[in-house]
Order: sequence, then C-alpha cells, then structure tokens
Amino acid sequence: MENWDEIRTAYQVARNGTVSGAADALGVHHATVIRHIDALEKRLGVKLFQRHARGYTPTEAGSDLLRVAQATEDQFGQLASRIKGRGSDVSGDLVVTSLAAMATRIAPLLAAFQAKHPDIIVRYLTGERLFRLEYGEAHVAVRAGQAPEQPDNIAQPLACQSMGLYGSAGYIKEHGRPETIQDLSAHRFVGSEQETSRAPCFKWMREEIPRENVVFRSDDMRVLSLAVVSGAGLGFLPVQEAKEQTNLVQVMAPRPEWASPLWLVTHMDLHRTSKVQALLAFFKENLKEEIW
Repeated sequence: MENWDEIRTAYQVARNGTVSGAADALGVHHATVIRHIDALEKRLGVKLFQRHARGYTPTEAGSDLLRVAQATEDQFGQLASRIKGRGSDVSGDLVVTSLAAMATRIAPLLAAFQAKHPDIIVRYLTGERLFRLEYGEAHVAVRAGQAPEQPDNIAQPLACQSMGLYGSAGYIKEHGRPETIQDLSAHRFVGSEQETSRAPCFKWMREEIPRENVVFRSDDMRVLSLAVVSGAGLGFLPVQEAKEQTNLVQVMAPRPEWASPLWLVTHMDLHRTSKVQALLAFFKENLKEEIW
C-alpha cells in the first residue's frame, strides 16, 4: 500500500470510533483524519466506514483492512520493544504494568530502582486490562491471582497480597461489628461490579454474602478502598494498605483463601535483556516473598 499513514489513521478511527479520538491518538488535526479516510476510500474504491451521529463504524471491507492494519501495528510495536531492549546497559524506556490497586506499593519500588539506574525512563501503566507483552506493550507485568498461562510469557512468583475484611470506625459505630460469618448477612458491603471477578476475596464474597447486600460496587479497587474508608460498607483491603488508614477497623483477620499470589511476568523475547533482569532482581530483593 502506497500510504501507511492513511491505513494507520483508519485503524485509529476504527479503534476509537470517532474522528476526534483518532486525531488525539495520532496527534494530528481532525481535518487530517478526515482527509486520510477520504483519500483511502477513493484509492480502494470502497466505503470503509458507515458515518453516523455517534461516530464511525467499519464496513465489512473496513473490517478486513483493519485486521491487517492492527496486525501490522502490533508487529511494529513488538519490533520496537525488542530493539530498545537489546542494549547491555540498564538504560532507556522500561515499561511496567500492574493493577492500579498495586500502585502504592509498586511506584515507590520503581522510584528506588530508577535512583539506582538514573538512565532508565520509567513508564508505569496501570489499568484493569491485560497489557499484551507479546506485542511489546510492556516489558514487565505484575499480575495477581492464578499463574498466567500465555505460552510465550515467563511467570515468576513474587509475593502474596494478604487481604483482610475492614469497615470504617463510623460504620462500625452505626451498624455494629460482626463477630461471626453468620453476622455478616446483616451488613452492607463494598464489592466488585464484576460478578465473574477472579480475585479470591470476591469469589468468597459471592459465595458467602447475598448479592443484594453488596450496595456499593465498582471495578476499580481504588474506588472500593475509598468507599470502605468512607463508611459505605464492609469490604476487602490489602493489609498493608489498611495499616496506612487510621479510621479502619479490621472486622476479620486475613484468611489464606482471600490472599492473591503476585507474579512477575515477562515475554520470552525481552526476559534476558539487561534492564528487565535488573528490575526482576530488584523486585525480588526488596520483596523477598513478603506478605503484602
């Protein structure tokens, strides 16, 4: 194809669903996006998108083109990460990803690692989605739960995140403190919006707590923690995080079935690079299988 920029633009329009979203992703004016789409459709002789009030939806021809564009974009990203990771020194971009709930623990570690290796540029990405290591989206992922099973990824045990059941002092004063599991049925809870959440503590909550008792729900652990601290109900927090809050009451001590194993995950193509090995060693040295 003569003009990769036009295909790349079409890919971003399909990915974002709007011209403005594609323009933001590409760092260009929205008029440039429209011009690229019009030129590409004219060159191919087909409509790639259905235009409507809410944005752009790919046609069948557009979907065919975009599958190729996405694969190409992914391969470019993977190649770029491999090239960046080939140096023997600990320098350059280092992309680390984890759930946002781990940020209070991971961010200070990354800052300490950067102080030891000042030529590193840390990019710390948090979110609920799994960043694709095989496409170069990150060098190292810290993941919770069951051991990752992607065939080209290398997973190493890191630590175990211990979870306890907590309520705010204000909530306990108003509603009382449950003494047994049976008492929990009379209480309000803060829990996951996703009924299919794989987090061990939320699996336990689904089995032991009526869904109607879960009156505050979110898919963001930071929001759930704030809700518990604010008195919305009882909920699970990492023990280390709860210790930093002065108004929390531990309703039930951590149980083994609530704990989440943590894993360091790397892709086999980048696992042996100097900066990745240096970070893995640093994490292991500073955590040493501790219970979070």
